[in-house]
Amino acid sequence: MKAFLRALAGPAVVIALAIAAWAFRDRLFSTPGLLVETSAESTGEGIEKQTVLEISEQARKNLALVSKAARPQDYWRTVVIPGEVADRPGLSDRGVTSPAVGVVTAIHAFPGDTMQPGDPLFTLRLFSEYLQATQTQLFKARQETAIVQAEIDRLSGAVSTGAVSRSKMIELESEISRQRTLIQAARQELLTRGLTPDQVAQIEAGTFVSTVDVVAPPVQELSIALSSETRQEFRQSGEPKVLATSATSTTEDQGIAYEVQELSVVLGQQVQAGQLLVNLSNHQMLYVVGHAFKREAAFLEQAAQEKRPIEVEFAEDEMGRWPEHKQTFKIRHLANSIDTNSRTFDFFVPLTNQSRMYGDHDRAFLVWRFRPGQRARIHVPVEKFDGVFVLPHDAVVREGPEAYVFRQNGDLFKQIPVHVLHEDRRSIVIANDGSILSGAYLAQGSAASLNRVLKSQSASGKEPGVHVHADGTTHAAH
Repeated sequence: MKAFLRALAGPAVVIALAIAAWAFRDRLFSTPGLLVETSAESTGEGIEKQTVLEISEQARKNLALVSKAARPQDYWRTVVIPGEVADRPGLSDRGVTSPAVGVVTAIHAFPGDTMQPGDPLFTLRLFSEYLQATQTQLFKARQETAIVQAEIDRLSGAVSTGAVSRSKMIELESEISRQRTLIQAARQELLTRGLTPDQVAQIEAGTFVSTVDVVAPPVQELSIALSSETRQEFRQSGEPKVLATSATSTTEDQGIAYEVQELSVVLGQQVQAGQLLVNLSNHQMLYVVGHAFKREAAFLEQAAQEKRPIEVEFAEDEMGRWPEHKQTFKIRHLANSIDTNSRTFDFFVPLTNQSRMYGDHDRAFLVWRFRPGQRARIHVPVEKFDGVFVLPHDAVVREGPEAYVFRQNGDLFKQIPVHVLHEDRRSIVIANDGSILSGAYLAQGSAASLNRVLKSQSASGKEPGVHVHADGTTHAAH
């Protein structure tokens, strides 16, 4: 009997081991990768289901989070072209030259000084032989006229009695006409050389002028020499008549027309007729000059042809320090030559400047908002999107091929997948495909931070208490 039991013990152990192996087959034969995959799948299911996160009011303040109602709008895709502010030839700068040969004996204005038309700039001691001869000619012609006129007065009675022939009187009258022509020519020459009408009258009386004052030239409308074409151009752009502003007055009210930019002579220097003495400037009318490559020529030509408004972004232009600049920028013309070094061509956008005055009553100074040499970015429209949603760049977060925005409802933010049509450094354009309803309040920034909070709340397994309505809106649980 014992031998029989021992014979059955071996098969019984084998059978017991087989039953145990079958019962624990999942643990014995499952791979670690399979467990990880199963865990990942279940975790992924949880994340996919949770798209709502809860952010307190204090947390929103810490993130500087602002939500605004989304409204469909038209948007122009733009190309960004670098540029700079530059003087406008013929309007921004004006040179003043010497009227005659002379020596600079006094300088009345220096760089930075503001000038009104007629203000003295220099005093010159005249060394011009031609100018001295013109003064002499004017004085002699005036004296000759007086002598001949006296002769005519003396002989007029004799002509009526026949004592003097009529031909003598005709000859004297012809001489008067010739002398008056010389006087008129000499007067005009002296006025052209910079002498005043009072100085010309002194010369006719016998007091010759040895010095002359060079003054600021006269200007036209708006304290700047604008052609009729330029005035019409800016009038059509809808700009205000005067953009130069001050806390108390404008440059027009003060009569300021120029600012001394650079002196070209020094005290005691001898100058020739026509030599440049000083450069005057008025930076009220400038250009924004863009530097584009040839491949961008078609975009620029079309924008100029259709008069599309463009946007100009100025570097070092602090917001809030100046009044709002309401000018509508448009391309005036394109250059037809390419720079051999940079391989770019220029295009020109008119710019009206703003200014402020400082100083005292005796000497006023100007500071301009935009200055030649200041860098700028020019956004030229090239493609139009109709009825899309435009959000700041930070309002959208990406995860691989997916892009999300966050819709706010109280303390709750719902993650919404969207289709991005275009994005640049400042904005993102989202398709109006029904994923976003018009009027929905969307977070305008910190989308990446909201996405991290959503992942954190999902990983914790604690879902925010919310009610979900049939229309998809959510709010905190009651």
